[in-house]
Amino acid sequence: MMEGCGETIRFLLQNPFERRTLVEKLQIKHRGPDQPNIKISQPASKKGKVYTRGFSINWYHRKAWLAGCSHVNALYCFPCLLFKTTGTDTAWTDTGVRDMKHLSEMIKKHESTRTHMENTVKLTMLGRASIATQLDENHRLGVRKHNEEVDRNRHVLSKIIDCSIKFCGAFELAFEPESSDDPGVFRGLVDLDATLDTVLEEHLKTSTGFKGSSKNVQNELLDCMLSVLKTHIIEEVKSADCFALQADETTDISTRCQLALVLRYIDTCHNIQERFFEFIPLENAAADTISTALLERLSIIIPPGQESRLIAQAYDGAPVMRGSTGGVQQKVKDVYAGAHYVHCYAHQLNLIMQQATSHIPRVRVFFSDLGGFAAFFSRSFKGTTVLDQIVAHRLPETSASRWNFDSHAVNTVFDHKDDLIQCFQWIRDSGGFDPVTVREAGALVRTLEEEDFCFLLALFHNILPHVDMLFNQLQKRNIDSVYITGVIQTFTNSMQKIRDSIPSVKEENDASAQQHSTKWRTFGQAEQQQLALEVCDTILSHAKERFSFTNHLISATLLHGDLFVQHTAQFPDAALQTTLEAYPMLNKAKLKTELSLIYDHDEFKACTGALTLFQFFMENNLQGTFTETVNLLKILITTPMTTAESERCFSTLKRIKTFLRNTMTQDRLNALAMLSMEKKLTTRLFNYTPPLGQ
Repeated sequence: MMEGCGETIRFLLQNPFERRTLVEKLQIKHRGPDQPNIKISQPASKKGKVYTRGFSINWYHRKAWLAGCSHVNALYCFPCLLFKTTGTDTAWTDTGVRDMKHLSEMIKKHESTRTHMENTVKLTMLGRASIATQLDENHRLGVRKHNEEVDRNRHVLSKIIDCSIKFCGAFELAFEPESSDDPGVFRGLVDLDATLDTVLEEHLKTSTGFKGSSKNVQNELLDCMLSVLKTHIIEEVKSADCFALQADETTDISTRCQLALVLRYIDTCHNIQERFFEFIPLENAAADTISTALLERLSIIIPPGQESRLIAQAYDGAPVMRGSTGGVQQKVKDVYAGAHYVHCYAHQLNLIMQQATSHIPRVRVFFSDLGGFAAFFSRSFKGTTVLDQIVAHRLPETSASRWNFDSHAVNTVFDHKDDLIQCFQWIRDSGGFDPVTVREAGALVRTLEEEDFCFLLALFHNILPHVDMLFNQLQKRNIDSVYITGVIQTFTNSMQKIRDSIPSVKEENDASAQQHSTKWRTFGQAEQQQLALEVCDTILSHAKERFSFTNHLISATLLHGDLFVQHTAQFPDAALQTTLEAYPMLNKAKLKTELSLIYDHDEFKACTGALTLFQFFMENNLQGTFTETVNLLKILITTPMTTAESERCFSTLKRIKTFLRNTMTQDRLNALAMLSMEKKLTTRLFNYTPPLGQ
């Protein structure tokens, strides 16, 4: 803040900014507005009591664009005074403002005008690279200074952390117990580093007390690091304007039921973060158990009175999320009203729908049997050779961390069922395979001839193409409320049509079964039809629940750079209204003004994503001018997997899946998972070493 007497204002009124040279303009910009303590006395009365209104210098701290001139005792708008344009209120550029009674209202009104925003952008960009150039910069790397050396004990401790805790955690290596023959990874790394570090080598040879290599020290270090990391994440979340919750009910290889909790938010450096928080042990996978565990953690993360900061909740396909009244998402929403249930795009939609039916035992068995075909050939090169010769079509790869099938597997087995039976029969009769392979081939033949399996195969062969089509349609960038309603309605109609044609599905299966003399059957026609109806009803209800909130997809279209030309020709009022219904905290009038300004600037069309545009506003200190746009960007970026964000980073839950496939038999699962999932954060927090003497 400048404490001048207003000479800059006086000279600008006499010699306008536009007539000055570029050097002079940059000097004026560098100086900033004069902000003297002007003397304004305005008589006023209230309830018969007479008093005098005056100007408070605190206004300069609240509004950085305010400028004052003590010669005329008036206030001006610094950006608008420099770039006078048609339509600007002359009170802020020529005569000055002296009305202290209505000053607050006048400032609020002026800030919401398009001309003020445009002039602020012009002043910000004066002497800088163009908006397009800044938006196209792909790398914004900062340089970090090297930490100073520490004393011997700190140095030794840091080496122990680097060699053992951080390394083993990052690469998910178990800390084997020490023995004379096999000291384990932990002690092996410490010994290796000691050969390269004389300080550590001397410590291990001479220390009679703390060596830092015992199991107790390992566990204590893990506990300390976990505590520091979780505290840091909680503080980052508390400093964020909003955040989203992501959870996945899963099991590790020891079949322990637990909930993986991930938090998504924008940190203080304006970067989107997706942090693993912890594994929550569960007694069971019921909705009440999961929701209770989530609400307990959220009460720690969210201070009282700030419930509105939780704007979204997404679940990675957990089947207990269904239900408009009893599902997990509804129980969370009862406490955090603004936590919209958002469809998670981490998995293909066909996997989500398959998981929705996983509570049906016979369907779950069918899916397990279906995965056995690809698993059989993946273990046998000779079997794959026979598959190539007879079927001439490979079966899709499976994944141990998810349901081991998708629509491709269903369609492949359905389309090539005859060839697969011939292939398995050839393996059984050729005499060139081991007994285990022959036995497995026979079991797979019986599976393909089983009427129940063929019935469900035909059912899902009809269902999954519609699911795939819906997923692809929802990934398009140019969408609106009518489009979303239409594609979801089309999907619902298709599913209803399949449901109504259940007998025809049975007839199609019977025709196929007659060709193969089907002998295997465990339940009758009535049970098959009832099972098919249950599958269709489950998918219909799950689709309705999962896509009950799609307004975030429509809101995202407001800030798609490739739609700005279209929005310039016709402002997207319908999308704006949908956005305000979803996020009522936004100011409609100001948001519309800001968006119209963005649409009219050709340089903003270089925007490649919501995150890029958000970082541009923050780096150029324009968040005070485009307040509502920045708020909307924060919501869109924080919401998991909106189509507005090209920089999709929903990967934490996927990495958790990988981690659980290699679970170590240790008691420190949370700490080790944190070190594995949050490698960069761990390195950043624990690489800092204070100077000697501190």
